[in-house]
Amino acid sequence: MSETIALDPRDRGGAGTRLLDVHGLVKHFGGKGGVLTKKNDVVRAVDGVDFFIAKNETIGIVGESGCGKSTTARLVMQIIQPDAGEILFDGEEVGSPALDVRSFRRQAQMVFQDSYASLNPRLTVEDTVAFGPRVHGASAKAAMTSAHDLLHRVGLEPRRFAGRYPHEISGGQRQRVNIARALSLQPRLLILDEAVSALDKSVEAQVLNLLLDLKRDFGLTYMFITHDLHVVRFMSDRIMVMYLGKVAEVGPSDRIFDTPGHPYTAALLASMPSMDPARRTEEAPLSGDPPNPINPPSGCRFHPRCKMVAAVCSVVEPALFNAGGDHFVACHLANPASGHPGA
Repeated sequence: MSETIALDPRDRGGAGTRLLDVHGLVKHFGGKGGVLTKKNDVVRAVDGVDFFIAKNETIGIVGESGCGKSTTARLVMQIIQPDAGEILFDGEEVGSPALDVRSFRRQAQMVFQDSYASLNPRLTVEDTVAFGPRVHGASAKAAMTSAHDLLHRVGLEPRRFAGRYPHEISGGQRQRVNIARALSLQPRLLILDEAVSALDKSVEAQVLNLLLDLKRDFGLTYMFITHDLHVVRFMSDRIMVMYLGKVAEVGPSDRIFDTPGHPYTAALLASMPSMDPARRTEEAPLSGDPPNPINPPSGCRFHPRCKMVAAVCSVVEPALFNAGGDHFVACHLANPASGHPGA
């Protein structure tokens, strides 16, 4: 018997419809000039990103450091303002009269990597979780009751932990507090930016299982950013691979891992540690550093490091090509009409 997910009363459509839709997201930093940069130099942190997240889905976002994962998350949350692009949440444009930023942030929350820096050291655990509802008009009693209930839900017994300060609890417990605080406004979308990367492996497993339970119980949608490919496979329904501010590939988790369409994705997967002695790494799957985001290569941004490079790769920028179903690849190899000799 299949499990039925109860629809949120704020829902404008059924499960599986799009909750978040991002079109043409752009963010460039700099341009003013400095000691080491010219006046017109800009860092193309996010340079035309398109993706969507369906309701009750987890999309994992992976890529090397500096590829634009965290900047994309902060743009979605409106922590920093995009230079261009459109962000739709349940069919309404974020920042429009129909959905202002304050209303959007009640439905979308973010959990950061550094669990200690994310907390106010002067607030107790219970005050931290109750702070959001109080700001949005809840009474002190109602906010505190809700805070204690959420602490219990994330595995922190209120009688033991409610009155403690952040320095009095462990990193894993602090991250549970951050998750409880994020849930205090009853959001529909939770953005997890390397939320388990700083934790020990045993604690990481506990927090990941907690996130899966909360997703089921609260009907949440996750945007999950991580470097750990094992974790992203465990958590995600779909995976988006980013490279130098662009989307390289996006598709169902199993398909990305079983039949990657982009050479960069294949190199990332080949870098995963294996306990199988028959699968020893004989050579580095990927060499060199990512190009300078101030002056990215022409054509495909991955072509200077790609083993499958052809003449067309340095001239024409590949668009996301439908490789079947919900699998899209930004590579000339995937498009038979691209002119690449290996397509």
